[in-house]
Amino acid sequence: MPADVQDTFGFALHLAQAGGKHTQSKPMKGFGGGAGVLEVVEDHQGDTYRAVYTVRFASAVYVLHCFQKKSVSGIATPKPDLALIEARLKAVMAAEKDAKR
Repeated sequence: MPADVQDTFGFALHLAQAGGKHTQSKPMKGFGGGAGVLEVVEDHQGDTYRAVYTVRFASAVYVLHCFQKKSVSGIATPKPDLALIEARLKAVMAAEKDAKR
């Protein structure tokens, strides 16, 4: 991932940790507006990169997935990437539930 993209994602995560929101952060479609799953989209030299994270939990900001979008099917997130994000969100939810016990 290019350094400029890493900087953008890092700054977005820093703001999220401080309770803020980066101007390029938006709720990720398919997770409901209140689910606390956000994505940052950054274009760099004709390529598109995404970072998906959740602010759903007070204990931490969890990065669920960072990837270069290579799909030719428009702006939709590819199904394998969505499945990975959903699986990681479920794992985070389980870990948070176990931590409260």
